[in-house]
Amino acid sequence: MVRCLALLVSAIFLLVSCQPSAEVNPPAEGFNVQDSDPEAIEIADKVMEAMGGRQAWNNTQVITWNFFGNRHLIWNKQTGDVRIDAPRESATYLINIFDKTGKVKVGDHELTMQDSLGKYLNRGQGMWINDAYWLVMPFKLKDSGVTLKYLRDEATKAGADAHVLQLTFNNVGNTPDNKYEVWVDKSDYLIKQWAYFAKYDQDEPNYIRPWDNYKQYGEILLSGDRSDESGPRSVQVLPSVPSSVFTEWDVPAPVSL
Repeated sequence: MVRCLALLVSAIFLLVSCQPSAEVNPPAEGFNVQDSDPEAIEIADKVMEAMGGRQAWNNTQVITWNFFGNRHLIWNKQTGDVRIDAPRESATYLINIFDKTGKVKVGDHELTMQDSLGKYLNRGQGMWINDAYWLVMPFKLKDSGVTLKYLRDEATKAGADAHVLQLTFNNVGNTPDNKYEVWVDKSDYLIKQWAYFAKYDQDEPNYIRPWDNYKQYGEILLSGDRSDESGPRSVQVLPSVPSSVFTEWDVPAPVSL
């Protein structure tokens, strides 16, 4: 009897251990599970795994990149601190995306009037939302407010056989009416192409662009310096940067802009 019970327990353990864990890539609170396609969710989980996995993403500390040559961003993913240097407008934004606090300098003057400061802090927050999405979108397929649909199988412009997923949004970000389509390569489950629609009810996209040239950064993969010269450049993933990067106007070594 004891032996049979032990065999039964072992069988149950093996059965459970062979099932995919829902905690491997749990959705963010507010992800629209009910209206998302199960097949699309399964593919999104495979994308996360291909990019390094949820644990590696969670462990990532600091990401820096240059956005189209217009802005340089340093993002402490753990604390929410972000530094944005925008030389074309002679501005520096030191903000925290968690509590939306911070300070801003335009030219040689730090903004002190609450109305102006609030306006610029919102602007900096919007820059981070936009610029970060161009870099880390594959990690955000199951974000809060996202509805994920499986559309079709279709090759990318480069000829890769792919699954095409659709992302729409509900009350999140600066432009919730946007829609995206992403092409997930069937061979390695990396996103290789994306399409942007300014409005969710558009039939034709505003653009279709590659999402390629993946490289290993720390424990994760990121796509930078893409073949069409769009998007993020000079990408780095760092274990840390001096805390003064997010509090002082002058950036100390070794951070270069």
